Amino acid sequence: MSVNTERYETAAARYFEAWNATEPEALRKAVAAAWAADGSYTDPLADVRGHEGVAAVIAAAHEQFPGFVFRPLGTVDGHHATARFGWELVNEADGSAPVAGFDVVTLDGEGRIRQVLGFLDRVPAGA
Repeated sequence: MSVNTERYETAAARYFEAWNATEPEALRKAVAAAWAADGSYTDPLADVRGHEGVAAVIAAAHEQFPGFVFRPLGTVDGHHATARFGWELVNEADGSAPVAGFDVVTLDGEGRIRQVLGFLDRVPAGA
């Protein structure tokens, strides 16, 4: 069976664009492009809904890890309205990646994120 992965890859690309936006206006626009208006983000450290909540979580991650970028690990896999992908948080200066995880996203009919369930696989002590 052949599955068209473009929908999932596009959603993941928008997701990473949002997570890598550091300027407030760029972050606002990227979150609006990636998430449905009532979309949510849940991981062991956060549980938020709506564009403002998601943007606040992303901004807090950049405050905690300045100079880091989120990068995909492996390929995006999906079926129906659900996709999954791995990621890591990479220090642009030295290439280290102290944080890594795996996210499962549910998409709406327009390909925007309705829900993210995030899992943290690697986290530095004290983070």
